Amino acid sequence: MAYKTKYKPVNKGKYVGDFDSINCRSLWERSVCKFCDMNENVLKWSFEEMVVPYHNPIDNKIRNYIPDFTVQIKINGKLETWMIEVKPKKQTLLKENASKKERITWAVNSAKWKAAQAYCEKYNMIFKILTEKELFANA
Repeated sequence: MAYKTKYKPVNKGKYVGDFDSINCRSLWERSVCKFCDMNENVLKWSFEEMVVPYHNPIDNKIRNYIPDFTVQIKINGKLETWMIEVKPKKQTLLKENASKKERITWAVNSAKWKAAQAYCEKYNMIFKILTEKELFANA
């Protein structure tokens, strides 16, 4: 999945943030950039422009979580704002026989996602984790 690339929006009026800071770390993130940029139902979007504070359970400190995308989208005539994280499916599940490193990653990610969910509820947004299952459902 790892593949670093810059994305330059075609529809610059839809992008909220610094065009030069769209540094995708995967082809999956790049495909979401392209979707947001080219889909007429996406009115505004940004990449790694939002910050959500969360409590890190490993070091017991408040840290900042930067979700991948914030998207304002029109669905069936209704305007919605989504906060989106792009992750491989295997990183969204905790295996029973997970290593210590995998358990730590899971604990930190879970804390981030819990904070993101609370943030979204507070600000009338929808939090979504997109995996290969959602990204390539019709492929």
